[in-house]
Amino acid sequence: MDKALFEKGLEIRKSVVGAEYVEKSLANANGFNMPFQELVTSYCWGEVWGRPGLEKSTRSMLNIAMLCALNRPHELRLHLRGAVNNGVSADEIQEILLQVGIYAGVPAMVDSFRVARTVLGEMNEI
Repeated sequence: MDKALFEKGLEIRKSVVGAEYVEKSLANANGFNMPFQELVTSYCWGEVWGRPGLEKSTRSMLNIAMLCALNRPHELRLHLRGAVNNGVSADEIQEILLQVGIYAGVPAMVDSFRVARTVLGEMNEI
């Protein structure tokens, strides 16, 4: 594992999804899933999120759309929170979800609106 890339990813990951969530994930890791935590932190957050080509808010919006299309509600919840942390508004999230309905199907949009309504409500964004 590249320690510098891990540390870079750890900083970005905490800034997007919250230090408490990340620290809990790492604290709950064991010998079986720690390599997964290291890979996600280094590769996803350090290597990809750490690239200069897109703003964090843009990356968050892309993630929301992809997670909706892939029907990944657990990750969608996490990345909705991250999107708000990155400055994405509830109105922008609404537009993303409407776009999902056209390109990924109405059932994906329905489920995604349900998840987003809960998350954004908990965050007092709607």
